[in-house]
Parts: sequence; C-alpha cells; structure tokens
Amino acid sequence: MLDNPVRVRSEARQQILDTLLTNKIPAEYGLRVGVRGGGCGSSWLLGFDTPGPADEVYNVDGVRVIIDRKHLLYVLGAEIGYETGGYTVDK
Repeated sequence: MLDNPVRVRSEARQQILDTLLTNKIPAEYGLRVGVRGGGCGSSWLLGFDTPGPADEVYNVDGVRVIIDRKHLLYVLGAEIGYETGGYTVDK
C-alpha cells in the first residue's frame, strides 16, 4: 500500500478540515479523489464521500483521502490545492 499517493497543500488541507467541521460531516467521510471520463476528455473528481469495497483509504497530512483502486494509477502524484473559488489539482 502507498503512503501518500496524492499531496494536499496546506491551504487545501485547512479548507477541507474547515468544511468537514463547519458542515458537521461524520468522521467516516473523507475526500474522494478520482477521475471522470477517459482519454483527453477526463476531468478530476473531488468530493466528500464514504469508502466502499473498491476503495483504498489514506491519511494524507491529517486528511482522510479515498481513492477507488481503478483510479489509483491516474491520480498518483496529483497535488490538491485551494484557490478562491475552489479546489485545484496539479499533476
């Protein structure tokens, strides 16, 4: 199992933790990181979710990160950030 398949920048980490706390989201939820679509038309998938049987769960700097095993290859090395208006993903 990988230690940290993705990185979470400090500003994104703070935003994620604030969102979880402010919205009273239960502890079993985490940040789902994945891809939607395929090829040139793929886009990033970020959202709060609970893990399922096909998921791996990681603790990345105190943030619970959920990744579907089928998406792991595509998200490996991604860096999640936050700017005014939303989250960013760099790979």
